[in-house]
Amino acid sequence: MTDTVSLWISITDTLRREIAQGIWRSGARLPSEAQLATRFDVNRHTVRRALHALAEEGLVQPRRGAGVFVRATPVRYPIGRRTRFRQNLLSDGRSPSRKLLGVTLQTASLREAQALELDHGAPVHVIEAVSFADDLPISLARSVFCARRFPDLGDGLRKLVSVTEALSQAGVRDYLRASTRLTGHNADSLQARHLEIAVGDALILSEAINIDATNKPVEFGQTYFVGARVELVLEETDRSANVI
Repeated sequence: MTDTVSLWISITDTLRREIAQGIWRSGARLPSEAQLATRFDVNRHTVRRALHALAEEGLVQPRRGAGVFVRATPVRYPIGRRTRFRQNLLSDGRSPSRKLLGVTLQTASLREAQALELDHGAPVHVIEAVSFADDLPISLARSVFCARRFPDLGDGLRKLVSVTEALSQAGVRDYLRASTRLTGHNADSLQARHLEIAVGDALILSEAINIDATNKPVEFGQTYFVGARVELVLEETDRSANVI
C-alpha cells in the first residue's frame, strides 16, 4: 500500500469516527477541502478521495455550491389538529430552538386577509423565524395574526419562546389546525442562507390556518421545511383537519 493510499484511508477513518462520535452532527457541513487538506497536511485530491469514500458509504452528501454535509436523519413531524412545533420535536427526541428574524406590524395581503377573515389591508402582526432541531435549521416560518384583536401580541412574540405561549398570554388558551396546504418549492438565495442549504434544494411549503374554540381564525402560517431534514406525517386520528 502506497503512502498516498494510506493517507486517504486514514482521513476517511478519522472523519468516520468523528461523525460517529457526534463531533460532526447530523446535517452539519464539513470543513472545506482546503481546510481539511491543511488539517491533514495533504493535497486536496487526497481529501476529495476520502470524502468520496464517505459519500459512497452514505455518511455524507455533497451539495453543489454548498459543500459536503453529514447525512441527516429526518425529523418526524406530525401534522394534525393540534400541531405544536416544540412538542413535535421533543417527541422525536430532538432539542427545539428558534432564531427570531423579526416581529413587525404590517397590512394584510389579500391572501392573509382571506385566511384570517379580515379586510384587505387590515393591520397584522407578522413574525418571521428560523426553527432548529438539535441546532440544525429545519424550517423558515412566517406567521400572521390580527393586530386589532391582539394589540399586544407583538411584544409577546418578541419575548416568549413559542407562538403557543404568546397566544396563551393574549387570551387564546388553545387552538386547532383548521387546514393545511402542502406544496413543493426550490430554495431561493435568501432561504438557502437562513436554512444553510444550497440554492435550488427542495423545500416543502406548509400553509396553515389555526382557529380558536369559537372557530375563529387566529393564525395564518407559511412554513418552508427543508425536504431532506423533515418527514411530514399526517396523523390518522386527525383526518377531520382539511389537508390539501
